[in-house]
Amino acid sequence: MKAGLKSLIFPVRLRRVAAAFAHGIPTAKPETVDVSSERLARIRTVLQKEVDSERMPGAVVMIARRGQLIYSEAIGFQDKAAGKPMTKDGIFRIYSMTKPLASVGAMMLVEEGKIQLNDSVSKFLPDLINMEVIATGKDGKTTRERAKRRITVHDLFRHTAGLTYGEFSYVPEIRAAYAEANLLTEPSRLITPEQFTAGIAKAPLVREPGTAFEYSLAVDVLGRVIEAVSGQRLSAFLDERLFRPLNMFDTGFKVPEANWSRIAEPLRRKRHFLDVKIDPLNELAGVGGVSTSADYLRFCQMMLNGGALDGRRYVSPTTVKLMTSDHLGDLPGVPELPGNALMGVDGYTFGLGFTVRQGPGLAGVPGSEGEYMWAGHGGTFFWIDPKEELAVVFMAQIPGGIRTYYYRMIKALVAQALGSSP
Repeated sequence: MKAGLKSLIFPVRLRRVAAAFAHGIPTAKPETVDVSSERLARIRTVLQKEVDSERMPGAVVMIARRGQLIYSEAIGFQDKAAGKPMTKDGIFRIYSMTKPLASVGAMMLVEEGKIQLNDSVSKFLPDLINMEVIATGKDGKTTRERAKRRITVHDLFRHTAGLTYGEFSYVPEIRAAYAEANLLTEPSRLITPEQFTAGIAKAPLVREPGTAFEYSLAVDVLGRVIEAVSGQRLSAFLDERLFRPLNMFDTGFKVPEANWSRIAEPLRRKRHFLDVKIDPLNELAGVGGVSTSADYLRFCQMMLNGGALDGRRYVSPTTVKLMTSDHLGDLPGVPELPGNALMGVDGYTFGLGFTVRQGPGLAGVPGSEGEYMWAGHGGTFFWIDPKEELAVVFMAQIPGGIRTYYYRMIKALVAQALGSSP
């Protein structure tokens, strides 16, 4: 079944009922799981003020605790310019929230013995066997040198491959090389996977593999590894192994025409927002996904359950533990570590597809040691807190740096509602 077509198969009424109940996650009153309804109401109050002030268009927020859906609200506008109110089944460009989905898909192949984390990526993508690294001399001139070691699959998961994002690089030669190879986000969706891999091989690495965390195209390359190992398009593999079994009806790499009216839009249409109405030639595991709050909450609940949901296991509890452990150690972050990149706070490291909280302190937001999360360039955000048995999905389309402000805001608003007894 092609990615996205599943949403045409399920009747509209069934999909909307499923969305209202997060596709089968049972509902409960907040107080039954020790959460205050009165305090949860602050979420709508605060976000509505942001909508009324025209700082954000709208949002969908869903919260599950102890396996129960306790909060599900649509606030503001799905498309402010068209005067269309937000609906719970709104479809969002999730950008980098595609990465955790693809990372879990790749770990399924690890569990099957088809990939090892220490494998060289060139085992699956031979074009990447002899990578070059850009070097800057004392005179400021740049040259290319052969990388001292090969990129591993582990590097792709934890963003230590020496790759970067061309749009954000401060190195002119890197920006130029990524542009020439069509590795910038929108152009890279319009080339073939083979052309994408060839472009990665041609462009220099920004630093030696394994030496630093730098948020990058690494998971997009991991998507090419999934395709090479599975023999399927990325969308087909994830649809078969993750989206369809989890009843993630509206998650994929494009929005079918029948659902275009459900696409959430930013306040001001930005040219750099992905066109999710087209069928991309190159499905990007790092930025190319679309989803709904209810769909993504299903994924979060599965992870919170240790890799299983509704009687079906997707990955083992040991794999979930591995993915949500510290995989950076003392490696530096360039230009910043994951918590700063995500929310502008300290106290977080990176695992295999998720940023992970290291302790109760340091971070300027409430949370528990071991909670894990990620977000998307368009303004989407989620976190999973095993100690609090909590999964939260926040979906909005808020481009620009202000999105980190909203991530910190929703983090605090949910935390203050925990504990219903005086």
